[in-house]
Amino acid sequence: MSETPKFTVIDRRKFRADEEHEGQQSAQPAATPPEPGAGPRLVVSEPKPAVKPEPAPEPAASPEPAIELPPAPTVEESREQKMAYDVAAQRLEDLIRAQNPAMGPQPPVGFEHLVQQFYVSAMIQMGAGAQEGQRPRVDILGARTTIDLLGVLAEKTRGNLTEAEDRTLQTVLFEVRMAFMELTSMITVQGMQPPQPPPQGLR
Repeated sequence: MSETPKFTVIDRRKFRADEEHEGQQSAQPAATPPEPGAGPRLVVSEPKPAVKPEPAPEPAASPEPAIELPPAPTVEESREQKMAYDVAAQRLEDLIRAQNPAMGPQPPVGFEHLVQQFYVSAMIQMGAGAQEGQRPRVDILGARTTIDLLGVLAEKTRGNLTEAEDRTLQTVLFEVRMAFMELTSMITVQGMQPPQPPPQGLR
């Protein structure tokens, strides 16, 4: 006895409905954006504007010390000051003469006194005037400054001096320059001499 084959009845409507449903989904435009939360999304950030780097602050330049001079005195102020100075100087001279009756009045200060003051200062700075037995103290740089000041005085007063004043200034300037050159020559020679050997002891 042969077995009777079994047949399974398949409901084609179900597959048909599934195919139609899939067809409807495929018919939808692909560009339809997915609903929020339906899946991963591509987020494109907008380009940020380029930010220029701020220039580094330049170091503040150290301000140069400005030399503020007081305003020049007026003619009236200068005249009043000169009168007050003369009164103070005369009071001092009267006091000195009262203590030294034999001393006569002091001569007025002139251009030759200024030149003489520079001359004495330069010579003392170069070692003149030292007491006997004492080593002279030499300020060679100070002497050079004093001599240069005499040169400035000669330059600025050129054409405005009497013949006697100009002769005095030129003579003094010549003398101090000669003394300076002789002193610097001695210093140079002494500096070039070899050191002396130490004395040998008794054997």
